[in-house]
This record gives sequence, C-alpha cells and structure tokens, in this order.
Amino acid sequence: MAAKDIEAAVESMVAELLTGQDVIELVDVEYVKEHTDWYLRVYIDKEGGIDIEDCQELSERLEAVLDEKDVIPDAYILEVSSPGIDRVLRKPRDLVREQGKAVDVTLYAPLDGKKNLTGVLTAFDGEKITLDDELTIELSKAAQIRLHIDF
Repeated sequence: MAAKDIEAAVESMVAELLTGQDVIELVDVEYVKEHTDWYLRVYIDKEGGIDIEDCQELSERLEAVLDEKDVIPDAYILEVSSPGIDRVLRKPRDLVREQGKAVDVTLYAPLDGKKNLTGVLTAFDGEKITLDDELTIELSKAAQIRLHIDF
C-alpha cells in the first residue's frame, strides 16, 4: 500500500475515533520514512492547544484500531502530537481557517528571483492563494506553506 493510501486510511480511522466530540480536530496525517524507520504522525489540535493527555488517549485508541485493521505492512513508530505553532498548511480547510495570518511560502522555482516569501494570507480560491492582497500564487507552485512565526 502506498504512503498516500495509508495516510488516507489512517485519516479516516482518526476521524471516526474523533466523531461525536467537537473539541479535538485532526490537522494532518503523514506516513514517512526517515533513514531506516517509518513514522506514522498524527497531528491534532483544539482551541487553547492540546496537552499530553489528549495525545496519549488518542494514541492508545488509534493503536488498537491500527492493530485490528492491519493496514500498515511495515514496522512503524506512531507519534500523536500538536502540529506546532509554525504548522504546515496542507489542506484547503487549513488555508481557509488561517486567512488573515502571516505565512511563509516556499516555492519550487523562484518568482521574481525569490523562492521564499512571507506575507499575510488574504485569500484562497481552491487553486491559488493571495498574499497581502497583491501577490497570487498557484498552489501547484508552492512546495510548502506554513504559519510564520516572529521571534
């Protein structure tokens, strides 16, 4: 099974586990190989932030379902955590929710000599984002979009 298929299957399982409660939101699922190990990462959030108990409780419930359904052929490390304050915006709902916030955009190819852009996400139409009400970027040209953090 391909990594994207595993991610979709796990996303469905987590969504089912979270059904009926309005507090915790599934932000993302990724299944990636790093060096010799596979990692299944589930990112969750809630208003005011999640805590270790939220992660532990979902991890235990998800582990039981994953063992039962056996959709992942390889040995893997399960991680359930917060997406962090500089979270990656991958899904359309992320781009809708985070409008009005500053984002960092990394492009596959330079635009006006720049591959890294920062601006306020002012619009998203399903295919393009707009920064600062003036620069429109096709999603297919963006390698990554994440919330910008000022230190």
